[in-house]
Amino acid sequence: MTTTLKNTLLFFLLTIGCSLQAAEKPQKAAIASAHFMATEAGHRILAQGGNAFDAAIAVSSTLAVVEQHSSGIGGGAFWLLHRASDGKNVMIDGREMAPSKAHKDMYLDEKGEVNRDLALHGPLSAAIPGEIAGLDHLAQHYGKLPLSASLQPAIEAAENGFPAYARIIRHIERKKKILQRYPASMAIYLPNGKVPEVGDLIIQKDLAKTLKAVAKKGRKGFYEGKVAKKLVKANNADGGIWTLEDLKNYKVLEREPIYSEYNGKKLITASPPSSGGIAIATILNILSAWDLNSMDVSKRVHLIAEAMRRAYRDRSIYLGDSDYVDIPSKLLTHPYYAEGLRASISEIQATPSAILPGIGESPKGTDTTHFSIIDTEGNMVSATLTVNTGLASGFIAAGTGVLLNNEMDDFSAKPGEPNAYGLVGDQANAIEPGKRPLSSMSPTIVIGDDEVAVLGTPGGSRIITMVLLGILDFDAGNPPASWVALPRFHHQYLPDKIYAEKDAFTPEMIAALEKLGHTVQVHNGKWGNMHAVHWDKKTGTVQAASDPRNPMAKAEVK
Repeated sequence: MTTTLKNTLLFFLLTIGCSLQAAEKPQKAAIASAHFMATEAGHRILAQGGNAFDAAIAVSSTLAVVEQHSSGIGGGAFWLLHRASDGKNVMIDGREMAPSKAHKDMYLDEKGEVNRDLALHGPLSAAIPGEIAGLDHLAQHYGKLPLSASLQPAIEAAENGFPAYARIIRHIERKKKILQRYPASMAIYLPNGKVPEVGDLIIQKDLAKTLKAVAKKGRKGFYEGKVAKKLVKANNADGGIWTLEDLKNYKVLEREPIYSEYNGKKLITASPPSSGGIAIATILNILSAWDLNSMDVSKRVHLIAEAMRRAYRDRSIYLGDSDYVDIPSKLLTHPYYAEGLRASISEIQATPSAILPGIGESPKGTDTTHFSIIDTEGNMVSATLTVNTGLASGFIAAGTGVLLNNEMDDFSAKPGEPNAYGLVGDQANAIEPGKRPLSSMSPTIVIGDDEVAVLGTPGGSRIITMVLLGILDFDAGNPPASWVALPRFHHQYLPDKIYAEKDAFTPEMIAALEKLGHTVQVHNGKWGNMHAVHWDKKTGTVQAASDPRNPMAKAEVK
């Protein structure tokens, strides 16, 4: 064979190899988030040469400015990553941590009852934030661009302002009395003592300065130096217990995701201190024995609700921060364990939660955000971020623009006592210094032979079940626009009810479920704010979809 022929053949083989490789990558990038400015910020960073992880920094930080009722740099997040170059999957844990002076009885009054105001409002309700440390970690270890470049859209949004919209206005109205306690909060959310109207600019100069400090110095610009001193001073002045050492000692953790399978698809999802991954794996393992797509819809809902009931029962007993408690993760996610749970399910009768062994008490008596990204290299991010309840603690630390989370309420302040979302917990989730509170955030990636789904949602205790229903809809062959729009239902062990959105069940379905022994409670409100992307690996095409319940959301493919 001549040299020329060899070179021609080599060129041909290389061309074929490149073509095959290109066919295995998405043709375009897709981003779906809860606010159009955040989605646009992510695409702007991709256009500058960044990857999905750089875009995740831009989307996270922009949401922290324009969607503060749901997330912020005073809160935390889980970023679930898939890196295409080596197939690495990892969960970046930027969950908040309890301050060093925290203790298990810190919210109990003289009668031993939980003081809900202290647990939910003001600086004592705030754990040490993890979002900024997480963004710095993403830039240092996974991104291609400097942190300063990826933060620039958020800095501009804070400095120039963004138009107030209906959802954030509703949260300001609901939290008005709490916001009025704190001058720095009043200045941003209630200028001149009034709730903003639609279209009014919400400008946050102090927050822009804080983001600029982070852009210049990385995590040290937040956890040390002038910003840290202002945060601690403001926190302490109004009854908080933060110290400079608490901020300096905050650590981002890389955690192995929870892995499971369902109908031949690989599930990659959040690990503790999220309860979501284990719960979703447990539920899908239970349901794997039935062909849900072919059965009567009422029976299908019954079986799903029974699986939900058992997974949430386990959540209340076993789950917490795995650095502090021994969680039997392998047991809880094993098919044999699910087989035992499945054996306790009757196909013709609901199981009362009271007869399942648990913590023994019923409770008396939605906010967070999510985005999904796929870039043209096949890198993926499923990220759920939070400050806990709407507008969190209501407390902005003077001089920083930082709205502090109220994540301490996600601990179990007292065994059997429900938190703001009605979830109960036991000693595994008790308050301890440095511990991370149990979360329901469930960023998830599902990989099939020919397609990939990246999805997640906010929604407090209902996050897990909303993501579950999205996965089941994906498995049924429906597109992402269907996953995010599905009418939703939920069971969380206690209270012993199936909760449903208004359009989830027909009257006939409700009657059928009640005949099986379920109590069904229909809500007029809408739940969640799901954002998802899909990649068809056969064609390279991608789709993005945002929850139609949120008019500010934007899903875009570029």
